[in-house]
Amino acid sequence: MIRLNQEIVQIGGVPVRNHLILAAGILGTCASSLSRMLRQGAGAVVTKSIGPEPRYGHAGPCVVVLEDGVLNAMGLPNPSREFEQELALLKDEPVIVSIFGGNPEEFHEVAGWFAERAQAFELNVSCPHAAGFGAQIGTDPDMVKACTEAVKEWKKPVWVKLTPNVTDITVIGRAAEEGGADAIVAINTVRAMRISTGMRRSVLGNIYGGLSGKAIFPIAIRSVYELYEACSIPIIGCGGVSCAEDVIEMMMAGAQSVEIGSAIVHNPDIFHQISDELYSPNGISAKEVVGCAHV
Repeated sequence: MIRLNQEIVQIGGVPVRNHLILAAGILGTCASSLSRMLRQGAGAVVTKSIGPEPRYGHAGPCVVVLEDGVLNAMGLPNPSREFEQELALLKDEPVIVSIFGGNPEEFHEVAGWFAERAQAFELNVSCPHAAGFGAQIGTDPDMVKACTEAVKEWKKPVWVKLTPNVTDITVIGRAAEEGGADAIVAINTVRAMRISTGMRRSVLGNIYGGLSGKAIFPIAIRSVYELYEACSIPIIGCGGVSCAEDVIEMMMAGAQSVEIGSAIVHNPDIFHQISDELYSPNGISAKEVVGCAHV
């Protein structure tokens, strides 16, 4: 397998310690869990999505672990502005704050709360199971552009996390780029559901949810590949990454780095494990790998 030099790199305007980033939503409403991932080898961490008002999320069951992934319908639970207290404990750490809102004004407001402490913002315009937020914003290119522009007013790097639940993801990627995004994160979860044949009902309290994990890796690869052809800003691959070989494949498709989420459910030490396999003192630069699958 190809091995890389481990180097401090800058991805989408953010200096990160390596190419492996904690994805939003798995951990991240307390400083201790984010710090733990940094100690265990994450190059940077993305918080759980923070919105304009506190939310308790959907009624359970909210998470179901499947044989090839994780199905969730959390409903964007978050402490809203109170998260400032946790973020203050992560001063000078590579922390990207994930935020959401129902319109550009709400995105701008939430970003303003954390503008002095966040290294960057990741716009959640892709959650598939929260009415009025997430993918309901992220399927409209004009709204994606406007929300990106609103957050860019805070003069911080902005990453836009895209939904795969669209006909053409490149349209949304170009809208984010036109709005001033510094990077695109592809992808968020795939809208899905499972039914309990014993209970004769959906396994999730919200009925529908988002599928993550190994099952969606091919969708993420295809999305990154298409976006690399259509956009000129950096792409951060996300969706089903669980080993060093997956990281290299994402990079070959066009990703400059990757986010890792659901793999933590089965292996909390995943960042150390992948780093040990991915990096070598004699490794090559990631620049030689990114996008090399394109002809």
